[in-house]
Amino acid sequence: MENKKTCLYDKHVGLGALISPFGGFDMPIQYTSIIDEHNAVRQHCGVFDVSHMGEVRIQGKDAEKYVNHIFTNDITGATDGKIFYGMMCYPDGGTVDDLLVYRMGENDFFLVINAANIDKDVAWMQQHLEGYDLTFDHCSDYYGQIAVQGPEAEAVVEEVLGLPCRELTFYTAKTIDTQGETIIISRTGYTGEDGFEIYGSHEFIRGQWDKLMESGRCKPCGLGCRDTLRFEVGLPLYGDELSEEISPVMAGLSMFCKLDKEEFIGKEALVRQKAEGVTKRVVGIELEGKAIPRHGYDVLKDGVKVGEVTTGYNSISTGKSVCMALVDTAVSKLGTPLEIQIRKKTFPGVVVKKRFYDKHYKK
Repeated sequence: MENKKTCLYDKHVGLGALISPFGGFDMPIQYTSIIDEHNAVRQHCGVFDVSHMGEVRIQGKDAEKYVNHIFTNDITGATDGKIFYGMMCYPDGGTVDDLLVYRMGENDFFLVINAANIDKDVAWMQQHLEGYDLTFDHCSDYYGQIAVQGPEAEAVVEEVLGLPCRELTFYTAKTIDTQGETIIISRTGYTGEDGFEIYGSHEFIRGQWDKLMESGRCKPCGLGCRDTLRFEVGLPLYGDELSEEISPVMAGLSMFCKLDKEEFIGKEALVRQKAEGVTKRVVGIELEGKAIPRHGYDVLKDGVKVGEVTTGYNSISTGKSVCMALVDTAVSKLGTPLEIQIRKKTFPGVVVKKRFYDKHYKK
């Protein structure tokens, strides 16, 4: 089956991007180099095509009740424009996906889901619609999306795109009526830096991309540095640090699971995991030296396998070889010495916090 292409695909090709399949889409991995693009976001401003992400709009009398039923975080009585991060879980506590829920208005919610999971997520949500009075609009094909990220993002969005955004606080959104349509802009991202995500029609997003590229004030960035950036600040990627087998409790994301709310799918399992403990946890590991731990490499304790690497890099912002890994709880405490098998050799490391680099969000 042929991969899908985003509304900006021809722009990436025109810029000479390295294109590779990701989540069922042909996506730009890098334009110049991952290091170059990573540093642009940390120091100045970078722009990502995230049009591959999925969107669902849920409106109507029971919208809030329904979203609370399928979502681990608690959206009860939220103010308009507030955004929540959380998970959808299976009854056994495994993760369907992690997602953002935007409260757009009373009983009006906008959900943003991962590209690779769109079909699965939509099917899962639709399975649980019975008994709720609402409309369910799967609008992934309508929306294009760009992420403008970095310390200069606010100035770029205001001055280059002419979109007023400075009053938005972290994890809030608003709509703007422009060019005959209603677009959504939020102060969110996946980089650990300040930034904005903009949702609109394909035509609108193409126009915004062109303005940004012509301005010379930001660099086009691929999924390569999107991964290095999110990894350094300890943000999970579905399929690595979260999955059907890895619950939010195992991933260290319990703060996004409101176990005191009335009910949601997976609640009982997560309550049990919190009470009884889990057998495996996602931890950070820092290695001595420069060897790079990659996804799937074995983690050992005294020569015995105790887990495996979920994501690993030589961190661009810190210069250290670090990884996140799913390991036995018995060896998950900070300061625990472990080894990582890289090809035929093992390299010593130690359990550290998953945030290898400090976030710089605008509070």
